[in-house]
Amino acid sequence: MKLKLTAILILIAGINLQAQKVNDSTTPLHLMKPDYDTPYGKPEVKSITDVLERIYSYLDKTTYTALVNKDTQAEVTDYSKIDEKTIFKPGDFRLVSYEWGVTYAGMLNATEATGDPKYATYTKNRLKFLSEIQPWFVKLEQKQPQARHALVRVLHPGALDDCGAMCCAMIKTQQLAGFDGDLKPMINTFADYISNKEFRFSDGTLARNRPLPNSLWLDDLFMSVPALAQMGKYTGEKKYFDDAVKQVLQYSDRMFNKDKGLFMHGWILGMDEHPQFHWARANGWAVMTMVELLEVLPQNHEGRAKVLDLLRKHIRGLANYQTAKGFWHQLIDRNDSYLETSATAIYTYSIARAINRGYVDGSVYGPMVCLAWNAVASKVNDKGQVEGVCVGTGMGFDPAFYYYRPINVFAAHGYGPVLLAGAEMIQLIKTHKIEINDSALQLY
Repeated sequence: MKLKLTAILILIAGINLQAQKVNDSTTPLHLMKPDYDTPYGKPEVKSITDVLERIYSYLDKTTYTALVNKDTQAEVTDYSKIDEKTIFKPGDFRLVSYEWGVTYAGMLNATEATGDPKYATYTKNRLKFLSEIQPWFVKLEQKQPQARHALVRVLHPGALDDCGAMCCAMIKTQQLAGFDGDLKPMINTFADYISNKEFRFSDGTLARNRPLPNSLWLDDLFMSVPALAQMGKYTGEKKYFDDAVKQVLQYSDRMFNKDKGLFMHGWILGMDEHPQFHWARANGWAVMTMVELLEVLPQNHEGRAKVLDLLRKHIRGLANYQTAKGFWHQLIDRNDSYLETSATAIYTYSIARAINRGYVDGSVYGPMVCLAWNAVASKVNDKGQVEGVCVGTGMGFDPAFYYYRPINVFAAHGYGPVLLAGAEMIQLIKTHKIEINDSALQLY
């Protein structure tokens, strides 16, 4: 009797299974939900704003506008007592660095996109603090000409890294309505270094003498050109625009691989052959440089068309290498290198802005930039820290150098790009119709 009952139950189960069988006749297979690794679909303003707020809350709590004595850790509130032992109150990140120049700019854009003043206030408060302490460090040097102090790289820049991003953010902030700090002395020092003191090739191309003599680093486009462009707008002097355009075109003549649509990271004068390592973040600095330059370059400037053409070719090249997860690889064209967050965020910002400004076709690039943002957003943890970011990186001549660069939530390079990307995605969503059509994301 038990065996007979078991057989009946098995038969019934088989009949039910047959009735539930999924095939072309029983199920609209094209409507089945794919098992995406990265959330697929239109990003929402609220979810983007949530990401921006987490980052803001984390950074506001961990970057201080205060000076302390490095031995006693006692706060220095009387700036007349500033000396060589006076340092910034240690936080998770430095207030003066090229990475934080990007962060300051990202905060400004976040206010523009969301209407929430707290983001811009973050930048204004910290840059005003720098403007207040700067004269006192000048006085310290007057008393002690050889003093090594907390603002030495501001008063005496020694590399483009010290100048470009900070200068650019300061110019944008100085022109804000209601900003009552005086950033002009620091702006002028940075601009003077870029224009007159940094090493250049005989044709005027900005260069370095490390790791080898006569080296070009793709990174240096961003460490110089946006600041030069902003100086052109700030002063009305065409020479800054001319120099900015010259840098972009002369770098691209040497370093842009037209077949791949990508830039190599490094180029050495005197080499017959140049290592073709297409490092992701350096390509990010390059594409963002062009977007930032076009933002202020006069429409009638003779170099504008060439810069715009190069930007379009670079965006096309980057698009060809985006992964199914929405990220780009550490070495863009080597898919066994790790997926990297900061570069993906920079591409998201730059391509979204290119769409918003009409430089490229949104119906072509909008869906991929939405996927890229969804990927970036997945790397901002509950604390507001950005994960998956490559630490600072020099120029290498072998693949292992790039493949094994560490990642760390305290790599400052990730925060500004994510703020910029989120802000620009909000603008994209506000100005374009984005929806799913036949299971695929489309931008109209």
